[in-house]
Formats: sequence, structure tokens, C-alpha cells
Amino acid sequence: MNSYSCISGTGSFFPDKILTNEDLEKMVDTSSDWIVTRTGIQERRIAENETCCEMAAKAAKEALKSANINAADIDGIIMATFTPDTVMPSGACRLQHMLGIKKGFAFDVSAACTGFIYAAGVADSLIKNRMADNILVVGAEKLSSFVDWKDRNTCILFGDGAGAVVMSRSDKPGIRTINMYANGKHADLLKLPALGSNFFSQRDKLNLESELIKMKGNEVFKIAVTAMAEATATAVKKSGFSSEDVDWFIPHQANIRIIDAAAKRIGLSSERVIVTLNKFGNTSAATIPTSLDLAVKDGRIKQGDNIVSAAFGGGLTWGSMSFTL
Repeated sequence: MNSYSCISGTGSFFPDKILTNEDLEKMVDTSSDWIVTRTGIQERRIAENETCCEMAAKAAKEALKSANINAADIDGIIMATFTPDTVMPSGACRLQHMLGIKKGFAFDVSAACTGFIYAAGVADSLIKNRMADNILVVGAEKLSSFVDWKDRNTCILFGDGAGAVVMSRSDKPGIRTINMYANGKHADLLKLPALGSNFFSQRDKLNLESELIKMKGNEVFKIAVTAMAEATATAVKKSGFSSEDVDWFIPHQANIRIIDAAAKRIGLSSERVIVTLNKFGNTSAATIPTSLDLAVKDGRIKQGDNIVSAAFGGGLTWGSMSFTL
């Protein structure tokens, strides 16, 4: 009998504090109109009281409830993040303890904004190879801790949040295809030097402000437009779907112009694209699972719908996936 994986439950969490474009106008030299025109973002959430893992735990509990399984049924946790509570132990290990899970594996995947797709790809392989029946896959980021709030080019982009899915063994196809790519040649275009061993090897002369999230936005944008569009088209082709078969496109929520270009590449109208960045900004590895969960909760996405996702992030990394819910 063939073994497949499927998404059996979804969950999400966002902190309460809202940081609007108007708030940012008071902090840096920018304007709300400029931010909206360039990115599509109107506001984002900032975690004042929650850690990254605490947000992950709240999203995970929703996903478990949605999947109608207990924490004890989870065979492993894969957490996509580059902003864990601690470098060691991993966010996944901390999350395992928070959920009261006493068995299985737990590890983090660091692929920036493409992290959820990478984590889902690993989970899909483990399930298909009968190494697990149920895997909790979480994308969680507390980016506000690593943003330079004096850098108007980056502080306007990012928000905090967490999304989770339960991936389970299935006797029929759920996950159709997952495609993962990287090109380290462009690593310095989007980076977070802080917390790396290079950073701490110079601890006697640390300059924290210079080691926060840095991005060469125009160069990243040019590569991202092409990479996201091509990855999206690949996901559709490998899945065997036609454009008419695709019910929804859930892209990484970084920039509305990149999203529009990727949707256009596979011939999808804006009505079939899930967009959440206007309210939540770029939450990196959390954007796809949170967007999926929000669209399931509001009734747009239903069981049996065909979905394509794509993401692009630091590394540089990018990827895509297609699945039937």
C-alpha cells in the first residue's frame, strides 16, 4: 500500500500588540503611503509578553485540536525558525516540553522565510518512509527582537507570530509535491549576523546594532520575483494540476508585488490568492501556516481544495509545495 502524508490540522497565534504604519512614521523617516505602495503592509503584530516558543505552543495546541489528536499521538516536532528562544536547546525541544510530549524527535530547521516549506518537506519524507505517523510542523518567529528599529528599510517589514500544522499518514495523496532550493552565493543580501559563532568570537568588541537583520532590498526583490514565480510554476507542474485545478495560492507574505508576479505566472486571479501581510507583515517561517489556518477558519479554504504555496528567504533559500487539504 502506498504511504502518503496530509495536513490533518492547522493552528495559528498572533500577539495582541498592533504596530501600525502610522506608529512607524513616528519612529523613522517613512510614511504609511510609501510602505503600503512598496510592500502592501498596513500593520504588524509585536510580541511583548510571549517568547517565540510560547507563540509556537499556542499555535500547536490549536493544530492538535483541529486534527482531533492528543499531544501523545505526536511522533516528532519540526520547528522552522531563525529566532528561537535559545540557540541550544532548540525551539522544538522547548516546545516538546511545553506540550507535555515525552516521546519522539524534536529539532529546528533554519531556512528563514522558506523554513516552513523545508520543514514540511522533511516531515513528508519521514512519514512516507514510515518513520512517523503524526508530525507537528511549526513556523514561528519573534522577529521584533532582531529588528533594527532605526533602519527604515527593514523595520517596516517584519512582525511576530506562529503557525502550525499536523502532518499525518494518509492512504491517499495530500501533499503532492515539495520543492526546495538554495543559493549561498547571495547569502550576504539578507542576513542576521547576531547569535552566530562569528559574532560571539568578537565578544570583546560587540556592536549589537550593526549585527541585526540587514537586507539589500532591491537586489533581494529582483531575485525573489523570479525565484518565487518559477518555484510556483514548478509546484503546479509537478503536482499534475492545471491552473484551473488550483483553488488557492498561499504565498510567503513578504511583498505584494512579489505575490502578484507569482500568481500571474500560474494564471491565478487575485480572488484565489490568500493575502495576510496587510495585517500581519512578514512573519518569515510563520506566514504560510498562519495564512492557511486563517483561511480555513474563515471558511475560504475547505477540505478537498487544491493549494499551492511558495516562499523565498535568506540563504538565499526558496521553495514551493502543492497539496490537497
